[in-house]
Amino acid sequence: MSRIHGQAATRQILDNFNTLSPDYADYVLEAGFADIYSRPGLDLTQRQLINIAIFTTLGDTTDQLATHIRGALHVGVTPDRVVETIIHTSLYAGHPRAGTALATAHRVLSDAAQSATEENSHDRRDCPRLT
Repeated sequence: MSRIHGQAATRQILDNFNTLSPDYADYVLEAGFADIYSRPGLDLTQRQLINIAIFTTLGDTTDQLATHIRGALHVGVTPDRVVETIIHTSLYAGHPRAGTALATAHRVLSDAAQSATEENSHDRRDCPRLT
């Protein structure tokens, strides 16, 4: 889970689940990540693209979609592949759901690009030769 979402986000997700139901937090870790994610045959990038397609299809899960778009970026999926996955899903899930998913993707990808720009900006200020 940490490989996909990072340490801080994983802790936040589990803390949220633990607040309501520690049993559910255990279930998410054991069934989802210990059993399903650890199976051979698909790598983490493929699994995240599948998750994006599923949450696009469901249509009423924008928070989970955003979480898995961020997770996809974290494991190396490019923004173009995120968008193409959603566009491909529109053929089967419908344009309204794909439109909502693209709006969510736009928000997440814009936030990620802004964070990357800010990180690079901080790196340059810390290095006298780059300022």
